Amino acid sequence: MKIVVNTRLLITGKLSGIGWFTYHTLKRIVKWHPEHQFVFLFDRKYDEEYIFGSNVIPEIIFPPTRHPLLWYLWFEHAIVKKVKKHNPALFYSPDGHLSLKIKDIPSLPVIHDINFHHDKKGVPYFDGLYWRYYFPKYAHMASRIITVSEFSKNDIASYYNIPHNIIDVVYNGANEIFKPVSQSEKENIKKKYTGGEDYFLYVGVLVPRKNISRMIQAYDRFRDSSDSTVKLVIVGDSLYFTSEMKNAYNRAKYKEDIVFTGSLEQNELKLVLGAAISLILVSCIEGFGIPVIEAMYADVPVITSNISSMPEIAKDAALLADPYSIDSIKEAMLKMNSDEKLREDLIIKGRSQRLNFSWDNTAKAIWTSIEKAAGSKRANDI
Repeated sequence: MKIVVNTRLLITGKLSGIGWFTYHTLKRIVKWHPEHQFVFLFDRKYDEEYIFGSNVIPEIIFPPTRHPLLWYLWFEHAIVKKVKKHNPALFYSPDGHLSLKIKDIPSLPVIHDINFHHDKKGVPYFDGLYWRYYFPKYAHMASRIITVSEFSKNDIASYYNIPHNIIDVVYNGANEIFKPVSQSEKENIKKKYTGGEDYFLYVGVLVPRKNISRMIQAYDRFRDSSDSTVKLVIVGDSLYFTSEMKNAYNRAKYKEDIVFTGSLEQNELKLVLGAAISLILVSCIEGFGIPVIEAMYADVPVITSNISSMPEIAKDAALLADPYSIDSIKEAMLKMNSDEKLREDLIIKGRSQRLNFSWDNTAKAIWTSIEKAAGSKRANDI
């Protein structure tokens, strides 16, 4: 079987969340299935690291897809002849994008979530327009669809009117780099970022759906309600730092104890996560919430939301809070900070829960979906 794969997000030094998903899963699938041939479509010069086996044929197709106009040119024009030339059993797209002009070949997109419909301010304007226009069309032309949680499956099925039985749930794994860190490493990281103080940690892009404003207000109330000197460290790109977030920060009584680091390299993030007293991810909506699993692998307890995908992913291995209630988030902070036994219990439960999420499991489930999709009909023909 020949499978053409959209690998445009395998970019050296610039792997995004979906890029890491693509990397970890394709590396395993190619290795485990030498009897099949894979054509990798890149939009720029690629690193040999991403050619995972002798059964991979790399193709570079210009232009590089840096913004929506170039996405359109690449998917709707540049790759069409190349894909049809190979006459594959399947076109597989880990980032969800398909081509509306490749209708006679079965297609399998990974639609990680459709948060761009729910949080329009959290994505660049033209990106959001593109996704909101094309992804419903992709969903209806797909042979099958992969997504990363039951929550996202139900969201896609409901929002796009897609049959549930053609959507396969494939949970994410976690980067193997995230592991418990030593006490000396913890102390060094705390000296570097918080002057030696313990800290709650947020990891993620600063967008409205991540609930940064309420998290900051909850932290302020937490400090007012205790004699704790625990700080709040926020790791992530501030590209979408809204006026609401700025106002919450500027009005914060303890803003001098809120540390913004910007984005961090993986090796540094591993240490910053491992030294935290708790991860806090109280988003209003998440397709999956990978930092929750990364924290579990690092033996760090988690505070997360009691809605969307978070209870599904965390189960009883996290302290759940209502993301729309500042007091609920505050109370979770108070409990996590004051109750050492609670933290220990959550770490133990996290060690069990994290076993459900590995890139090996993800790759195996994707392959099952690939086998189902190859040769099947489009979703809107079912």
